[in-house]
Amino acid sequence: MKHRLYILPLLALLGLPAAAQAETLLVERTQQPVANAPARGLSMAEVEARFGAPQQKLDPRGGQKRQWPTINRWVYADYVVYFEKSRVIDVVAHQASPNEIGPKPPIR
Repeated sequence: MKHRLYILPLLALLGLPAAAQAETLLVERTQQPVANAPARGLSMAEVEARFGAPQQKLDPRGGQKRQWPTINRWVYADYVVYFEKSRVIDVVAHQASPNEIGPKPPIR
């Protein structure tokens, strides 16, 4: 029984470097705010005035009921801006490389 306690951590250590080298987690990059991105609370007009027109304005989601506010999404080169009604609620960075594990592309 004592021998198994020593072997299991050793096997885990041997397998860890191979997996860690193959993947980069988006979490590592997102611990810092997205550079040059809209701040929470800005209006749509303020975002467009400061950062220019988005590459794409995706169809709004939600709004079917009063408790489900309409969410608008604007796609920029490095991030997607999420608006609740007309105010920024979040900014999500795009993947930096194909090997980075991060958010799935927005539903269109």
